[in-house]
Amino acid sequence: MLYHLARKALFQLDPEKAHELTFRQLHRLNNSPFKCLLRQSIATKPVQCMGLSFKNPLGLAAGLDKDGECIDAFGAMGFGFIEVGTVTPRPQLGNDKPRLFRLPEAEGLINRMGFNNKGVDNLVENVKKARYGGIIGINIGKNKDTPVEQGKDDYLICMDKVYSHAGYIAINISSPNTPGLRTLQYGDALDDLLNGIKVKQLELQLKYQKYVPVAVKVAPDLTEEEIIQVTDSLVRHNIDGVIATNTTLDRDLVQGLNHCNEAGGLSGRPVQLKSTEVIRILSRELNGKLPIIGVGGIDSLTAAREKIEAGASLIQIYSGFIYHGPKLIKDIVNHI
Repeated sequence: MLYHLARKALFQLDPEKAHELTFRQLHRLNNSPFKCLLRQSIATKPVQCMGLSFKNPLGLAAGLDKDGECIDAFGAMGFGFIEVGTVTPRPQLGNDKPRLFRLPEAEGLINRMGFNNKGVDNLVENVKKARYGGIIGINIGKNKDTPVEQGKDDYLICMDKVYSHAGYIAINISSPNTPGLRTLQYGDALDDLLNGIKVKQLELQLKYQKYVPVAVKVAPDLTEEEIIQVTDSLVRHNIDGVIATNTTLDRDLVQGLNHCNEAGGLSGRPVQLKSTEVIRILSRELNGKLPIIGVGGIDSLTAAREKIEAGASLIQIYSGFIYHGPKLIKDIVNHI
């Protein structure tokens, strides 16, 4: 009820202003005795995945807490793991505003944020300060002004800086809002990137005497043939997991709605079926060789179960959390 009232007020504001206001309040609670107000009674349902032990199978997807400013606040709500980022080597402002749009009739969001973040060094400091006892994933990307051909260097810079502080590292090559980024999902470009990442991972394992798994985040707009090719590359390069999926460019399910033709990635309920189908194909092709983290349109217990039934070992929420609030965490975890 409280979240329903808060959402009603927040939805009167510009989406990005509402986000900033919410984070200011969460940050205050994050560092005060009143953090207990965020705490929920959540069942413990451990899941072993990528060699890690997760408190429960539900995580916060990347993109909401880009700079790791409210990790403890989200942890108090009951998430089994929290993925922060996407972060880049250097701070960047992202794309011009307005760049975030609600489609409430479809419980969807369109964003063209463009990896706005304060840089990897800032994120690492925030992760180091966090007291959250669960797994923290760190999602990394490339700076907008780094040519795609040199994009691998940005990922390796970020890996070097986050490795010793991350539970796992997510490689974002599927955001539609950084020009050319999605081309890294294909053919020789993907193989070259994954080879470089694997070499760096093993080098850092020796340096820190600790193995940090790496997962690759893919788009929902890949064809079945492209998904099969991606699967082959992930297996050949011994990548530890795959996150399916990012936002979609497809607007078929939101035609006629206000903001439906805004540029950017569409998330929320409209991407639910596409994401689940990608998971289903990945699961069939991988045949247990590496785990899948399912994300995209999870707005209920039923949607969460569908992702797991399709082959996901872990799941994440973002837009569903915006529309339904912390109660969604409790509903999913306690009954899944």
